[in-house]
Amino acid sequence: MGPDSAPGPAVPWQKVLWERQPFPDNYVDQRFLEELRRNEGLRQYRYWAVVKEAGVVGQQLSCVAIFITLWLYMEQGLLSPETLLSTSLVCALLGYGLYQVLTSPGESGCEPRTRLADLQSATIFLSFTFGFSPVLKTLTESVSTDTVYAMSAVMLLAHLVSFPYAQPSPPGSLSLNAALFASVCLASRLPGALHTFAMLSCALLVFALWPCLLQRLRENAPSQFTGVCVGMCVGGVGGLGSQWLGGAVLLALALGSVTLLCPLLLVRLQRHKDNIHGPWDEAEIHEDLSRFLH
Repeated sequence: MGPDSAPGPAVPWQKVLWERQPFPDNYVDQRFLEELRRNEGLRQYRYWAVVKEAGVVGQQLSCVAIFITLWLYMEQGLLSPETLLSTSLVCALLGYGLYQVLTSPGESGCEPRTRLADLQSATIFLSFTFGFSPVLKTLTESVSTDTVYAMSAVMLLAHLVSFPYAQPSPPGSLSLNAALFASVCLASRLPGALHTFAMLSCALLVFALWPCLLQRLRENAPSQFTGVCVGMCVGGVGGLGSQWLGGAVLLALALGSVTLLCPLLLVRLQRHKDNIHGPWDEAEIHEDLSRFLH
């Protein structure tokens, strides 16, 4: 009910519940809408800033495309496992050196890992992966190829959906496990155990180590970060186009939508945002009540 329903100006209305007043329970006066606030704390986005942040999503799509391209080359015998292993080793060493350069002493934490500890972790992982490669090669022999491909596609999609784009380092456990599961499924369809070992080592480099380096570039070298994202997108489209032209076109459309169209829609739709706040909102306690918890 509005202010016309008041019995008269002789009795002023008070916004209290503990006092009996000659007004209906839903009565409000003219001051009700005076406290209306619109778009309080609204954040304004700039188009190119949103495009830059969306580049993380685009480069991750490209990482998946590059991994699939490498697997297609190995399946067709166009890429030997020795070449992939040597290339992965060189990339890992260069990436590790760049990561150390970009990491300042204050970011390493109270007890930073030593290079010896990193070497031990890498040696243990590579040793176990190499030892279990014959087992992983025969892991899906009783499963049809179509089922393996379907599982790989679903797991790679789960990897992209659950990837922590806001903070890629370290990669999320669900995202990383989904990517490694898809890698095992695809590697089991390669000709030999050495192919499986090379593919899994490449998967670790792409899905586990690369996001850590990407986060360092994002924090300490923002201009280079943008160039790296663009390079990954171009490499993903070009690599996939060498094997499947239709897939490259779809990837290019997806990258354009994610990195250019979606930010444009976000900025345009931000103008129509209309959030209202007022006395009808729930009460918020801003006082520090921690002293009452002891």
